[in-house]
Amino acid sequence: MSTIEITNEPAIRPVISLTDEAATKVAELIAAESSDEELGLRVAVSAGGCSGFSYEMFFDPETNPDDYLAVFGTVTVKVDLASSQHLDGAVLTYSGGIQGAGFSVENPNATRSCGCGKSFS
Repeated sequence: MSTIEITNEPAIRPVISLTDEAATKVAELIAAESSDEELGLRVAVSAGGCSGFSYEMFFDPETNPDDYLAVFGTVTVKVDLASSQHLDGAVLTYSGGIQGAGFSVENPNATRSCGCGKSFS
């Protein structure tokens, strides 16, 4: 995982990291979605889900002044300040196998998660 930290505040590592496979897949999806160079992957946490919090991931052309930003290859990842406390040290992975293809979040802050892997507490 290679990264360049581009936040306004000094940081030792990004809030959330992407594996090389995840960065490649996100780059492919962004390229298919739009040619907007400002489009990045927004990773957020919201209240809800069967375990208390759920992950949200979507492409976002907007960058807020308090966002934490990190670049993985050609992909810019954006995390808002409130979500950063829940995602600190997490890793976004991608598996492209025949069974179970998709993204998942390995989050060291989650004390438990539901069976679907989309919510945590």
